Amino acid sequence: MPSHPAPRPISDSGSPAGKSGRVFQIAQVMFRGVRSDYYSYRGNVPLEDNEYVIVEADRGQDLGWIRRTADGETHSCEGGCDHAHHGPVVPPARKVLRRASPADVERRLKLDDSEAEVRSRTRALVERHRLKMKVSEAEWQWDRNKLTVYFTAEKRVDFRTLVKEMARTFKTRIELRQIGVRDEAKRLGGIGRCGRELCCRLWLPEIEPVTLQLAKDQGLSLNPAQISGACGRLMSCLRYEHELYVQARKRFPKVGKRLDTSRGKEEVTGWDLFRETISLRGKDGETRTVGLQDLKAETVTARKARGRSSSDSPD
Repeated sequence: MPSHPAPRPISDSGSPAGKSGRVFQIAQVMFRGVRSDYYSYRGNVPLEDNEYVIVEADRGQDLGWIRRTADGETHSCEGGCDHAHHGPVVPPARKVLRRASPADVERRLKLDDSEAEVRSRTRALVERHRLKMKVSEAEWQWDRNKLTVYFTAEKRVDFRTLVKEMARTFKTRIELRQIGVRDEAKRLGGIGRCGRELCCRLWLPEIEPVTLQLAKDQGLSLNPAQISGACGRLMSCLRYEHELYVQARKRFPKVGKRLDTSRGKEEVTGWDLFRETISLRGKDGETRTVGLQDLKAETVTARKARGRSSSDSPD
């Protein structure tokens, strides 16, 4: 959860200066594990980013924090909502009920502290039932009307008996939700090969498929150990950097192409997008690295020299 001042309870009797009048907003609300959803809100005091709120949830209420809001009266899709039709957006059915009080937030924090014990006890039950599943995380709904347990498994798991025993143990409604290893990494977080927090956890709005072809297009090693992330799957950055490489290939000569340079015929053996350099190999096997702009100048000079020699030759 974000760090910010204690949330303010809603007060319909007054509103901050400049913010009076009934408002209608559509709010994106974040929950634990980077889970989010959209809610409608009507009130006298506009919601602000990073405020804790109580929202409608499955058979009860939940607590989250505001990531962003939009004016519900004017918000519309102009071709930017996943290619949806132009026009007003249908307001979400679920609502923001109120701002959370400090006591509400304290209750959420206590639930967070208890979830480690829930995971431990659930793993013990899984082992007792000899189920081939890995419990990743447990998450209480704020009102304790539901406990969601996330797990990974290679195949489908028959956990009906487990659910019944968990319901007796924790005395609430149980939801077991199978997720992939990428979703598990997004929920749990971690540090990537680059030394920064995992992109799927930090900022990626959704996880898209990543194929080996993306690595080939970028000239990367096809060794899985070199291009896989913490989850064991291909790194997400291969996809969002791919377009940059596709555009760059239009500026660089293809690998294997032979060029006329100041040293005669040389073959392109590779190029570095970020340094804007090209690796060349001559007829004698000698290799060198030259800047893209310098190479362009060399090829232009070589073409001009070849043109002059052709014009000077006897008929």
